[in-house]
Amino acid sequence: MVIISFIVLILGGLNWMSIGLLQYDFVAGFFGTQASIFSRLVYIAIGVCCLVILFNMLKNKGKVILFSRKKHKNDDENVVIEDN
Repeated sequence: MVIISFIVLILGGLNWMSIGLLQYDFVAGFFGTQASIFSRLVYIAIGVCCLVILFNMLKNKGKVILFSRKKHKNDDENVVIEDN
């Protein structure tokens, strides 16, 4: 779930970058308008994904753990993005 949230959050950030640079909203362009129910659902999904990543960071003390594999009982190998 965290990896999907991370990908959706990146796509949402790219959409905001296109709004800032090009004055074009890809989500609204795809669904017609910003007021479209589908556009609003996409915006809500991006916000929920942001909250998932935020809570993941709070739980893991500033680290976003995308996925983890346990080789042994006490051996963790995590993919981590650290906020420095």
